[in-house]
Amino acid sequence: MPSHEPPMLHEQFESAYNAGDIERLMALYEPECALVGAPGSVALGADQVRAGLEGLLALKGQACLTTREVVQVGDLALLSCSWTLEGTGPDGQPLTIGGVTAEVARRQSDGRWLYVIDNAVADQTNKA
Repeated sequence: MPSHEPPMLHEQFESAYNAGDIERLMALYEPECALVGAPGSVALGADQVRAGLEGLLALKGQACLTTREVVQVGDLALLSCSWTLEGTGPDGQPLTIGGVTAEVARRQSDGRWLYVIDNAVADQTNKA
């Protein structure tokens, strides 16, 4: 189901992640996108974003996203959600992580919204 309203991106990300479906996750991003998965680490373009999301999927977890804010101006939207993920760390031990995002999405010509910038750790970014 395409994202015809910006907050639907959060619902679709949660659903695709929980299903372990990398193709559904990648379908939420523009080809020229950016993903911040850790403070100071920016994945640029679909190939790097895919690699970052595959690393996240390797945690074999369940995610929960709650939309906090949406500001839409024309074909651009600034979104934020709080998220938690319960999974298994590389050491095989249970892992719980979470944060607050800052995301930029753009409406496509077919009405879908796709991520352009996805900062999954906006609340953890060092301040200058």
